Amino acid sequence: MVTPQSSGEMPRDPRAAFAELSKIMLGEQELAETLARVAELAKQCIPGAAEASVTLVHDDQVATVVFTGSLASQLDERQYEAGFGPCVDAALSGTTIAIEDTEASSTYPDFARLARRQGVTHTLSTGLPVQRRTIGALNLYGTDKAAFDGTTRELATAFASYAAVALANADLYASTANLAANLQRALESRAVIDQAKGILMRDHRISPDAAFDRLVQLSNEGNRKVRDIAQDIVDDVQRDPRD
Repeated sequence: MVTPQSSGEMPRDPRAAFAELSKIMLGEQELAETLARVAELAKQCIPGAAEASVTLVHDDQVATVVFTGSLASQLDERQYEAGFGPCVDAALSGTTIAIEDTEASSTYPDFARLARRQGVTHTLSTGLPVQRRTIGALNLYGTDKAAFDGTTRELATAFASYAAVALANADLYASTANLAANLQRALESRAVIDQAKGILMRDHRISPDAAFDRLVQLSNEGNRKVRDIAQDIVDDVQRDPRD
């Protein structure tokens, strides 16, 4: 289980984060570095954000490209499997979507239950707007008892605006090749996870949800990414194929 930011270091001054984002210019650093820095800055300056991730949209496909920890990746991935969820809907609509209490979410009950089992009590996803379009979403996961309040939501919205400009300046919006490459890697990860789930379903006669939960459990136990656990399972089968 992740440790809430509020239990450790004090949040960073948002003004310093905004200043850093505004100075990111085209070509000064790699796209992946910019994306990773956006996620890390969000975790540092938004109170109560235990983990953060960035979802990108390209040709109506969504994928998480960067995250501050495996928990964010796992929860985002479950939404992509279902085809909807707060980060997916925020990325596609450009709106801000919150789950104030994962014990009682009528809109996203399955996702909320999974998040609660992983220690997440509330979530916030905010669209990343660029030139009248939305290129993705900033996703925040909280583990405190209290949900993100109105002030925190306003801060997340302001951060998302700065982050979107920073990503555009880093050639995210203009460079289809870079974006497509990042999405392709993310989609390949999903394909491997789907294969691993199928293997677990066959071997243990369990449902798709139970198979994914098993991957998450192995990920937590080994402190490794779900994608890497899935790849190991697929590789093992390829080395020792069954009749």
